[in-house]
Amino acid sequence: MQPRDMNWVVAGKRYRTDTATLVAHDACWNNCNWEHDGRNTFLFRTSQGRFFAQYQTLAPCETDTIKPLDTGEALHLYQSLGKKEVPFVVIFPCSIEDA
Repeated sequence: MQPRDMNWVVAGKRYRTDTATLVAHDACWNNCNWEHDGRNTFLFRTSQGRFFAQYQTLAPCETDTIKPLDTGEALHLYQSLGKKEVPFVVIFPCSIEDA
């Protein structure tokens, strides 16, 4: 499963998957399929440095969603996702200095 083009406004801020950078995701081959129980999570970062997650589902009664994340939530999600598209030090440069 690949990220879908989505354009959402949450609390007055626009989140677009087609203009944000895909940072990490869990769409990894598990010897059967790319979906994990019909669901995938994609972590994005906007050009303004805001993070958001795209949650996709194959369930017919559910809808794909976008959720804005603060840096701490994004850091936790990044660490939990199996496929990293961008290295940690590039996405969270201040986190290393703060540690």
